[in-house]
Amino acid sequence: MKTQLKKDEKVALIIRKHWFVLVKPIVWALLFLTAAIVAYYYTGDNFEYSYIFIIGALLVAVWFTYKVYERKANLWAVTNLRVIDEYGVFTNNSKETPLDKINNVSFHQSFLGRIFSYGDVRIQSAAESGSTIHRMVESPNVLKDAITEAQKLYKEQQILEQAKKLANAVGTENHSSKIDIAEELIKLHDLKEKGIITEEDFQKRKNKILDI
Repeated sequence: MKTQLKKDEKVALIIRKHWFVLVKPIVWALLFLTAAIVAYYYTGDNFEYSYIFIIGALLVAVWFTYKVYERKANLWAVTNLRVIDEYGVFTNNSKETPLDKINNVSFHQSFLGRIFSYGDVRIQSAAESGSTIHRMVESPNVLKDAITEAQKLYKEQQILEQAKKLANAVGTENHSSKIDIAEELIKLHDLKEKGIITEEDFQKRKNKILDI
């Protein structure tokens, strides 16, 4: 991973494209190589046709090597702050989506994708990139679950920090009381996220806990 991590940033998952992306160059290389062997067999000492296929096979072999390095260089990383998309073999490119900007994460697998465990992951966010589709992801459900879990932990951490600030603001001096307030707010937030209580109920109960 080439992207430099921020202070207190930790990587939860690194995942790459599925090995299926290498199937096409392998098939083309085998086709050209087979054609070269057949052409040589039937033309005998006349190499001009077989040379064409041999050159084609070599070019496809170069393409295959490039694809191997491309798969190694292209990755998605989930941290406790963002989702990083790195790509490029001869260049170094990186895009990121902050966890607090992500609105929804979903994945899609075709019939073959379900058999070989690959698919597309769609990230809908409020960032400039908007909706982004990451294709041919290895184990797309793992990437989706990692982002969802990272979001959950991120929100809990934000609520905990907010609760501590609010507790300090209302003059709560006892340390254990601050922790209790933070835990109650986290539980209350979970109820709202699960749809058990409304946003209005959340605000009312939060104000009651903070006694404001």
